[in-house]
Amino acid sequence: MAFTTGSNTYQESAEKIVNLSFAVGVYRPPSEGGSASLLLRITENCPWNKCTFCEMYKGHPFVYRSVDDIKADIDTVKAISDELTAVSVKMGQGGRITTEVGMAIVRADPSLNNNYCFITVFNWLLSGGKTAFLQDADSMIMRPHEIIEVLKHLRGTLKTLTRVTSYTRSKTLAQRKPEELKAIREAGLDRLHVGLETGDDELLGLVRKGVTNAEQIDGGKKAMAAGFQLSEYWMPGLGGSERWRQHAENTARALTAINPNYIRSRPFVPRCGTPIFEDYEQGRLRLTSPHERLEELGVMIEGLNVTSRVCFDHNMNSWTNKHGGLLFHQDYEGYKFPEEKPFVLELIREGLALDESRHIDVKDLIAMRSL
Repeated sequence: MAFTTGSNTYQESAEKIVNLSFAVGVYRPPSEGGSASLLLRITENCPWNKCTFCEMYKGHPFVYRSVDDIKADIDTVKAISDELTAVSVKMGQGGRITTEVGMAIVRADPSLNNNYCFITVFNWLLSGGKTAFLQDADSMIMRPHEIIEVLKHLRGTLKTLTRVTSYTRSKTLAQRKPEELKAIREAGLDRLHVGLETGDDELLGLVRKGVTNAEQIDGGKKAMAAGFQLSEYWMPGLGGSERWRQHAENTARALTAINPNYIRSRPFVPRCGTPIFEDYEQGRLRLTSPHERLEELGVMIEGLNVTSRVCFDHNMNSWTNKHGGLLFHQDYEGYKFPEEKPFVLELIREGLALDESRHIDVKDLIAMRSL
């Protein structure tokens, strides 16, 4: 009965919300989804879109969105937020966004249960409204004065934000002037996620990453100097059995030179429909076994001389420990280096001491992804 009354009381808010929409993409780092970040599409798809291992944006052209369109989306998020807050006040919840508030609005208009914009804003507010992630693959490709304008509007409109983050490319960072990066940071962009993948120039060329090792280091150093929190991602197994050592050693050198805040492991699993998957199917690329990947990981970790947090926050880090659980914990803060470096190396030795059949093979991961 309470919900029936509520559905009438909150009908006006529900009708307003159902007519509000903004651009939301699909992809974001796990560490941003885990904190229920607000997702805002600043650009669409990827301006490079040639990496042989990536299928995320294939077949979708890059779109450079206008500042006015982005600011309108931010205003829409604020409008949805205001309606949710108004319902909360009517319910006697003092403006707090709770599950009960969401249930009341969905009861008023059940179509909102499948409204991605409403769900995105509701989940963001439910988690505290603290973080936002700017999509898609390279928001920093925007002209500096334009992204600064967007950031100032975002921070001025959604005042509960304490962290704003984005994907970008090393190449883009390397092309930016230090003063431009500093101005963007000061406008309110806090953290950057960069797909380094490998620090080996030969492998970078083979996978068509579109950047050199020197540019990766230059871009990473510039980001750190500008005051960003920097997450760099690398791909164990990307070099296959033929190039695993150079991949590990040169990646360790690059990451040591950058010394980012976070180093995140994303083990390589070829995806169906990508050029590198065709290389695997036709035998041009031999995938490394679980033990070979751990050996590669050991070489990379041993070569790191950083003060970073080293993270295994993805389910592709699927090695097993002696108790049958995960070898590495998968929280977003990882292991603090150099303090926990000996412990991580000990975990690698533990994994290598187990029979290889105890670990999930990359071929099993390929099968899982095709389901």
